[in-house]
Parts: sequence; structure tokens; C-alpha cells
Amino acid sequence: MEQDKNSRESGSEGELIAIEYLKSLGYKIIKQNYHFGKVGEIDVICKDGNTIVFVEVKYRKSDIYGTSIESITNSKIKSIRKVAEGYLYVNKLSNVECRFDFVGIDLKNGKAEITYLKNAF
Repeated sequence: MEQDKNSRESGSEGELIAIEYLKSLGYKIIKQNYHFGKVGEIDVICKDGNTIVFVEVKYRKSDIYGTSIESITNSKIKSIRKVAEGYLYVNKLSNVECRFDFVGIDLKNGKAEITYLKNAF
């Protein structure tokens, strides 16, 4: 349980870095940690102009388990897509432009290196 808490705190730390980065690009943050039932979660939902952007954030303090970008699996992508569909349905949004982006944050020598992929999947 303690490790789960630490993992959540690290995730929150990474999401804050990602949100600041997205804001610096001019994106408007709509939601953070959006859950759709038991289907899953989207870390950040924001708007880039008129486009709704669903953002997966991965934060790594070391590369022992691989880099942030290596942590994206096909099952995670499917889950994010289903949650995005749920978000659009619940908010009665249709005919809106959407995309899926990725923000990876890897700590190297105490410095956060950000990898940003627009239209990641």
C-alpha cells in the first residue's frame, strides 16, 4: 500500500510538470485524472484551439523499468480510447476534433526531460 501511495504521488508530480508544459503551449486544461467507471482514467484532458486533447502522462524517476515512452502498451491505448469515448458521451460532445497526445517525463541527473508526442496514438 505504501508503494502505491508513493507511485500516486510520483504520478501527481509528473502530471503537474506535464500540465505546466501543456499550458506553456497555450493549451487550456479541462480535467485532470478523468475516470470513466471501471474502464480507466485519462491523466489530462485539455483543449488546443477547438481540438479536445486526451493526454497520457508517464513520469519516470529512473529508467530501471524503461523510459516513459516505453511504458505505453496496446492495452493502455485501448483503455484511453474507451475512456475518451466515455468522456465525449457523458458530455454530449459529437462532431468535435479530438486527438491523443503523450507527455513523457524522465528524470536524468535530477533534471526533468520532457518528451512530447502530438497525435501519439
